[in-house]
Amino acid sequence: MSTWIVREAPSGAGLRVAVKDLIDVAGLPTTAGCRAVAERAGPAPADAACLAGLRATCARGEARLVGKTNLHELAYGISGINAAFGTPANPLDPARVPGGSSSGSAVAVASGEADVAYGSDTGGSIRIPAACCGVAGLKTTWGRVPLDGVWPLAPSLDTVGPMARDVAGLVAGMALLEPGFAVSAQSPRIVGRVSIDADPAIDRAVDTALTSAGWEIVPVTLEGLDSVTAAAMAVLDAEAWASDGALAEAAPDRIGPDVLRRLRAASEVSPAALGAARQEAARWRATLSSLWDRV
Repeated sequence: MSTWIVREAPSGAGLRVAVKDLIDVAGLPTTAGCRAVAERAGPAPADAACLAGLRATCARGEARLVGKTNLHELAYGISGINAAFGTPANPLDPARVPGGSSSGSAVAVASGEADVAYGSDTGGSIRIPAACCGVAGLKTTWGRVPLDGVWPLAPSLDTVGPMARDVAGLVAGMALLEPGFAVSAQSPRIVGRVSIDADPAIDRAVDTALTSAGWEIVPVTLEGLDSVTAAAMAVLDAEAWASDGALAEAAPDRIGPDVLRRLRAASEVSPAALGAARQEAARWRATLSSLWDRV
């Protein structure tokens, strides 16, 4: 049961859709995978805005909501381990972590219990569990999917996106999140390949996949990747403290030790450090904007 916080058994046909338990579903509590939240949570008065397309599709009998999935507590971790609600078992290898924070969503689709699952991604929380569980996941562009009714971690970075067993499932998921969504008829032709410090076997696998796609591959070097990663984490941590610091102060015994440690460390990000991090992020956006002109 650790894949699910709430399991539904709706009748009918259509896509089986699971929702990460950061996302409000009318009539159900939102726990954020955290005892401190769950113990005071009442039924959500309304759906999160991102569920509008799903509800319309359900009304046509083309989809059904099958439950709310587990997650790394407060979406603030990448392992998917959750002492309060259990850790979803990785279907590829139960001895390995499912990845987080959208662990339950990844496991639900990997195990065949859902066709599409909604996850959230702030610093990898869709992409990491998708990779760990061998499914497909899409981090959407920030601001594309509305976040009203979604428990925040770092609002300037938070996104909601689909997870599925393959890319076709992601397309179906995006059509639910963004009614009218369609894949562009034009596929990419020139693709940048960023080299990072990775296991040689992984490097070879990525290169093989890119070559087989038939694209023109352009090697790309991104200077300052380490510094912008540190800046991004400073922003994420500072905003996480703003979102959840009150929980850490009011109910530290109801928060897992790993998340509590991260929150307490996040409280120490100074205003000066946060300002410098935001300036670094602005420079990075300019760097990437010029890169998109080439690849």
